[in-house]
Amino acid sequence: MPIRRLPPETVNRIAAGEVVERPASAIKELVDNAIDAGATRIEVEAHGGGLTRILVADDGCGLSAEELPVAIERHATSKLAPDADGLWDLLRIHTMGFRGEALPSIGSVARLSIASRAKGQGDAWSILVEGGSVGDVAPAAFAGDHGARIEVRDLFYATPARLKFMKSERAEALAITEEIKRQAMANESVGFSLDIDGRRVIRLPPEHPGPQGRLARLSAVLGRDFQDNAIEIDQTRDGVRLTGFAGLPTYNRGNAAHQYLFVNGRPVRDRLLQGALRAAYADFLARDRHPTAALYISLDTAEVDVNVHPAKAEVRFRDPALVRGLIVGALRHALAGAGHRASTTTAASALDAIRAQTMVPPGSFPAGGQGGGYSHYRPGPSAAGFSAWQDGGWTRPSPQVLPGLSDVSARVEPGSSDGDYGVAEAVREAAFGEYDAPPTIAYPGGFSEGPAPVFDPVDFPLGAARAQVHETYIVAQTRDGVVIVDQHAAHERLVYERMKGEMAAGGVARQALLLPEVVELDPAEAERVVARSEELAALGLVLESFGPGAVLVRETPALLGKTDAAGLVRDIADDLAENGQALALKERLEEVCSTMACHGSVRAGRRLNGAEMNALLREMEATPHSGQCNHGRPTYVELKLADIERLFGRR
Repeated sequence: MPIRRLPPETVNRIAAGEVVERPASAIKELVDNAIDAGATRIEVEAHGGGLTRILVADDGCGLSAEELPVAIERHATSKLAPDADGLWDLLRIHTMGFRGEALPSIGSVARLSIASRAKGQGDAWSILVEGGSVGDVAPAAFAGDHGARIEVRDLFYATPARLKFMKSERAEALAITEEIKRQAMANESVGFSLDIDGRRVIRLPPEHPGPQGRLARLSAVLGRDFQDNAIEIDQTRDGVRLTGFAGLPTYNRGNAAHQYLFVNGRPVRDRLLQGALRAAYADFLARDRHPTAALYISLDTAEVDVNVHPAKAEVRFRDPALVRGLIVGALRHALAGAGHRASTTTAASALDAIRAQTMVPPGSFPAGGQGGGYSHYRPGPSAAGFSAWQDGGWTRPSPQVLPGLSDVSARVEPGSSDGDYGVAEAVREAAFGEYDAPPTIAYPGGFSEGPAPVFDPVDFPLGAARAQVHETYIVAQTRDGVVIVDQHAAHERLVYERMKGEMAAGGVARQALLLPEVVELDPAEAERVVARSEELAALGLVLESFGPGAVLVRETPALLGKTDAAGLVRDIADDLAENGQALALKERLEEVCSTMACHGSVRAGRRLNGAEMNALLREMEATPHSGQCNHGRPTYVELKLADIERLFGRR
């Protein structure tokens, strides 16, 4: 077949298909331009899922009459300039846009109208582009002092084939909403509003630049619960700074949709983030649960390539291992600093469940009348209950004949011998084996170690144990509430943290294979695995190269017992290719430790005395990550006294 030159309009439509994939892509490009223009407020409207009409208005610097026809030419931009030597440097990009493709791409597949008033000028001008056909610049009405108003109608009308592959209007509207949320999280000092089919969906006022303003914006986008359960991140390594907020392990989700990464203010999607988050939270979450996070990476523009994707949705780091290590290290450091803190949503869920079972519509009892003034009091469901007893039709049995009334699992009486708040022997042996002294505990009042001073034990963060119920849950009293602890889940975390510490201090014990096993891999995979042989040896897996495309396994971690060495090595090769680290081996070791900790901890159903219960609480306060078990579930729930009083109508 002969080689033919494509006509310019076909070239433009092909290029537009790369940049403008769907209505959300067009809005992203227009919002990027508004941010580059210095806008402080951006208003977006969409109709018909963005396919019928899109409007983006901003208060940026605007465009003059001379700039309008140039702005819609392909590869014409104000965001790149030659240096003193006349060279155009694509490695130092400081703006969101730089290709000069957004406006001409949209204009080639839709009806594009631009109205603008440049800052400092009195007149406003407009230009119209329909399917690549450019109209004349004409005077226009413009409400603001300066800025731009860009309207897109009938998106993809000039490319019917692309139009056929659009999703439903609702799906496209959701994609637009998600895009505006990402842009809002990246630019907290810019106000955003979004109307879809005439209905206001997002309204976000500008926030003050900085961590507090950013957290306020994240709270407005992701919900108040994120703000209450977020840990601040701020770490720098070798010129790369990581800031942002990450959720507590107990504040997790069923998918990775609530993980956001921003590089130099640009929202991007990168597998690096998911791999790093998975590694950082590996100790705290089950594999089907995912953390929430909004992380912001700032680094020299020469260290990141933003020119690898037409829609600028992906970036490439010069040193991805550095960035990944920074994310993992910063998150683990922040999680360790959170101590035994658990998410507030656990208590809120418990209170909501109680309210759902006890609340009835107002009017059950008139306020101030029957029920002692509690208008939401719900009587017992049995007709032969309290009402029948009042009428003389029910004989109240004596307490001695009520089954189970005196069968208390454990109880701590004030002033009893169980008030010793040291580490009880039974808990010591079950959790920590034979060792001489309890870990350092920060006591209220400034004491740091040694025997507890004389003070009210309810001042401890987890309070003083008052009872054990169902031989599973410890009830403790704090200064302003009640704490309920799952004794098995809490002790499991304590044992697991000790085992991890021992493994890190003494290394992983290895067992030699009677017959070394040859594992065949792709040559590139084998090379990656052998290159990490020292790291793997530290984890108990000893292997070496065995010719091209194969490795020889000589020793495996003793903790794994009899294991599938070939399957393990292949999983490690996959992890190295995807995440750059051998997560498979670490996760298997941690899973074994978790299982051993589960079997070696205080079981549900074991009766504890007062000293043992208080010892467990003190160990939790002194142990990082004790707010959740090894599977991400909370180990305790704290109910504030004010919330309990609301349940009983006292507030």
